[in-house]
Amino acid sequence: MSSPTALGDFLRSRRARLLPQEVGLPGAGGRRRVAGLRREEIAELAGVSVDYYTRMEQGRVRNVSPAVLDALARALRLEEQETGHLHRIARPAAGARRTAPPAARPQHVRPMLATLLRSLPELPALVMGQRMDVLAWNRAAGALLGDFDALEPAARNIARITFLHPESRSLYADWEACARGNVAYLRMEAGHRPEDPRLRELIGELAVKSDEFRRWWAEHPVRDKTSGVKRFHHPVVGTLELAYETLRAADDPTQALITYAPEPGSPSEDALRLLLAWTAQEDRDTAAASRPDATPVVPRPATGRDR
Repeated sequence: MSSPTALGDFLRSRRARLLPQEVGLPGAGGRRRVAGLRREEIAELAGVSVDYYTRMEQGRVRNVSPAVLDALARALRLEEQETGHLHRIARPAAGARRTAPPAARPQHVRPMLATLLRSLPELPALVMGQRMDVLAWNRAAGALLGDFDALEPAARNIARITFLHPESRSLYADWEACARGNVAYLRMEAGHRPEDPRLRELIGELAVKSDEFRRWWAEHPVRDKTSGVKRFHHPVVGTLELAYETLRAADDPTQALITYAPEPGSPSEDALRLLLAWTAQEDRDTAAASRPDATPVVPRPATGRDR
């Protein structure tokens, strides 16, 4: 996650995925010795010297100008989020290494996000903080995604659950797409907070325990969580297809309210209603059983008719 290493690795990964014909260069005859474009070709497209670009990949250039980074982004055909990531890892904030990162302090849910969460009883919703930590959730989210209450606070993390809990592979209809999205989001987080010790610990744990995470992390994907559609294979109600939306406050983008909603009138809407009704009944049964005056259920003796 250190900036010089991250910059060189990111540039090489993006250079490797391009072909000469994709960027208007003539294809080389015979077999190419490198995957994708050569350093010389990227330098030519970006309008910088080969020596300067080589030193960038080697982490030997500090304070690269925004204009050069924009030129490299165009040469590498980077998307908007990838371009932002390139700027962050090439121009780390001055003094960031000398101070304790704010991300190391515990996060508390913003009051307005907590209010919004309570106002959505019929839709699964949760508040995601830094490092994809789950800070708060409603009953519907617990019914859909799993019992967060059963986890220790440190284990309530979307990426950790996705990669290290086997049941997540059956819950998500397209587990690989979800898992890759988590890797891309964590890579973006690492660009924002390269010195966050808890983020380093999470990435290290996932890299050690998951071959898939380690392989996909090496590809340097970068993508935010915004909106889309996810399909679930829920063990109680079967298939659900839900659209998700991510809402962030402009003054604190480190917390996001993520909501899931079915298309009105769809089978998924019926399935979600059934899931919420089933969960509500379970809650009532649990509350009734925990009352001090609850009558214990005593099995009746077997009779000849039962045999």
